[in-house]
Formats: sequence, structure tokens, C-alpha cells
Amino acid sequence: MNDRAVNLLEHYEIEVHRTWKGRGSILCDSDRGLLILKEYGGPAEKIGFQAYLLQHIQASGVLRAESILRTREDELLVRDQDGTAYIVKTYSDGRECDHRSAQECGRAVETLALLHDVCDLSGCEALEGQPVFCVEKEYEKHNRELKKVRKFLREKSQKTDFEIYLMKHYDYFMDIALQITGELGYYAYGKDSYSFPIVCHGDYQYHNIIQTEEGSVLINFEKCVRDYPIRDLYLFMRKLLEKNNWSQALGDMLLTSYNKVRPLDERDRRQLYFRFAYPEKFWKIVNFYYNNGKAWIPGRNMEKLEKLFAQEREKQLFLKSAFPSCGSL
Repeated sequence: MNDRAVNLLEHYEIEVHRTWKGRGSILCDSDRGLLILKEYGGPAEKIGFQAYLLQHIQASGVLRAESILRTREDELLVRDQDGTAYIVKTYSDGRECDHRSAQECGRAVETLALLHDVCDLSGCEALEGQPVFCVEKEYEKHNRELKKVRKFLREKSQKTDFEIYLMKHYDYFMDIALQITGELGYYAYGKDSYSFPIVCHGDYQYHNIIQTEEGSVLINFEKCVRDYPIRDLYLFMRKLLEKNNWSQALGDMLLTSYNKVRPLDERDRRQLYFRFAYPEKFWKIVNFYYNNGKAWIPGRNMEKLEKLFAQEREKQLFLKSAFPSCGSL
């Protein structure tokens, strides 16, 4: 981050004691406590809703979350001379949620269930006009991209070891992607039956849950979006299950932790199954390969591909165990 960004703090009604560089940000010790100055890359029109959501969470008294400061001119965004947008948020001194601790992750899932209860904005005017995420359209887009890359690989005369390895398993994951998208469309629920009043965090991962002496603080709501609440549960669980070879015991514990605070109905469980079953990690690897220089394949990408294939059997066993009524591939 450019040191000139520090000057942007002059736009705020704060007394700065000292500043120091953080990871892609500037930390600030001030008369209003610890603050963080960082770039804002989201839509300018969304920042107001994000600020409202954070205020709503704080006002609930149930959970603790960061808040966004306003400038002297009552603005949420401040721009440098190049037009780059920045925000200043409260900052909590603590550590990330320990993804190696099953107990801590279980508490994080309980916190998530509470967050979804708090973020039910039924009847709130602020919810009007906020877009609703459509996972069916997202997967259809992914499928078109997967077909495009498969065609490219089939027509390529000389293939690298990575491309040969990729093509060996391509049809397997492509078939799953098409099957799940088709089933998801069949079970799709219209807006009349589910109006999406709940706002998801959008990026609920262990590094966005800060443990402090006073308890957990939730941060980085830039990707908040209206969607099925299981969006957050899926992301949190998938990251952990990938790190633990799709442990059925861990998956059951996390589902139980969420369920005891906010019971999942059949619609939620089916939606959760579809998101787990769709080969999103495969699409990410393929997408990265195709859009980031096909002539040179990082070794890390090959490692991810090999790990994905190695874990596939355990993932399918997890799906059958956790979602017995949702079908199997």
C-alpha cells in the first residue's frame, strides 16, 4: 500500500497516535481505538448497504463485528489522487480462528448460525434493490467455461504433462457438473417461495473470524450478498473438509453445531448438498489454467489437481453419509 494513503486519515474525525503497515493495509492507533485503512474494491453503491448491515449486527447485541467509519463529510469511501477508493474500519487485536481446532471451528459454526438469524432483514427497506445470487446461473456459466476449455484441450496437438493428466479425468468431473446443475434446476425454488431475506457474510472463512479476549469478532463483509444461508456454511465447511480429507466425523460435528442453533430444513440440506457435490474446485483449477498463461503451469497447480483426484473418493463417501436423502452421483 502506498505510504501516501496515510494522508487519507486526515479526512476522518480522529486523532492519530501512530501508524504501521499491515498485510495490504495500514493500521492506526487512534483516540477511537485501533483502526485499519485498506483499499475497497467492491461496487461503490454497495458500501452503504454493507455499513447498514454491520450497524444492524452491532445493534443486535448478539454478535460483534467490525464497523466502517464515516469521514468528516459523512462519506464511507475516501479516494486518493489516483481515484483509488479506501475505507477505514475498526480493527480488533486478536488471532484468526484456529482451523486445526475442531472445538473452535464448531463454535465458529454456531456463531454463523446466530449471524444468519441476526441478518434476516425481512421487511427492511435496506434490503430492497439488493441483488439476489442465483447459484443455478453461476453453475451454468461455469459449465460453459468447462466445455470451452475441454474443446481447447482436445484440439491442442502437443500437451504438457499437466494437460494430459487433466484430460484423463476431465469427463468425470464435467459429467458431475452437468448432472448437478440439471438437478439443481429441477429443485429450484422460485422467489415467491423463498424471498431471500437473509444476507450472507459471503466470505465466511476462519481468517475472517478474529478471536479476542472479549470473544469472536467478524470481519471483512465486502462480499455480503442475499443468498441461501447455507452459502456461508458450505464455504466454511468445504475449506475445513479439504484440509481434513473430507472427514465424515468433522462434517457431522459441524452440521450438528449449526443445526442446534438454527435447524436446517429439507430445502437447506438439498441446497447444501448441491453446492458440495458440484466440482467447484475442479472448475477453479481449470479456470486458473486457462486464464493465467497456458504455456507455463505452476507446480502448485499440479499439486492441487493431484490432491483433488486423491480426495474424490472420500468426498463422495462424505456426501452419501451427510446427505443420504439427496441422492448420490
